[in-house]
Amino acid sequence: MDINIQKYMAFITTAEYGSFTKAAEILNYSQSGVSRMIHDLEAEWNVSLLERGRAGVRLTSDGTQLLPYAKKVCEEYRNLQLQVDEMNGLQSGLIRIGTFSSAATHWIPNIIEKFRRQYPRITYELLIGDYAEIANWIMEGRVDCGFLRLPTAAPLDVTFLENDRLLVILPENHPLAGCDVFPLEQLKEESFILQGKGLKAEAEDFFETYDIHPKVYCTTWDDYAIMSMVERGAGISLLPELILRRVPYRIVVKELDISIRRDIGFAVRDQKTASLAVKRFMEYLPYR
Repeated sequence: MDINIQKYMAFITTAEYGSFTKAAEILNYSQSGVSRMIHDLEAEWNVSLLERGRAGVRLTSDGTQLLPYAKKVCEEYRNLQLQVDEMNGLQSGLIRIGTFSSAATHWIPNIIEKFRRQYPRITYELLIGDYAEIANWIMEGRVDCGFLRLPTAAPLDVTFLENDRLLVILPENHPLAGCDVFPLEQLKEESFILQGKGLKAEAEDFFETYDIHPKVYCTTWDDYAIMSMVERGAGISLLPELILRRVPYRIVVKELDISIRRDIGFAVRDQKTASLAVKRFMEYLPYR
């Protein structure tokens, strides 16, 4: 990649996340490398782009003015690379994918394995987040495509993939571990670990529909942290069936006596303008 483009991307990412450390993690550079590239830009342009402080970094007035132009340059550079990739018939290219953990664990490895047999020189960048973050990343151009829950609030071009059940997970010594189905009303009586992050947790729409008010004492987005806590008897939870296809913990998985599900889809900003690599990648999706 052109060194100036690398500097612009370092500036853009640091400004967006307010942190050299976070920018370095996302761009796969060292923190000192990101800081040095931005310092070089400031020296070349004879301006101060970012203010450094204990709480992180923030844009200066000059940085605020220049940021949109840096974004345009990077976007045009990416368009150039996409055009070159298409002319070369996918001999090279990058697909940036936003995804949540269960899709990253159980779908993406299989998709990439098959895709690489046909297009071995394509590279990938996976960014893990919640549904709202993934939708925003697609809209902003941070990723090319993403897996998320439907419907989306953002105006994206989406393809339905699967209707995924939410299932109850219990410790092995739970009194209802041997039941055929878990009673809906029992959710009100249990210590509950809620899967969620940001605006709304996975199961909250369901709770509102059935007027269920579980005794939530912990909320986390980490599926495996939830399984570990349930294994230790810290409570029960609801998790998507997709993440429960390979369970590394000693827990019991039960259906509810009322079926609840989430719709999973794959989204791009616009299929018409998606890169050739993304269009080919979509041919390998697990449509149901």
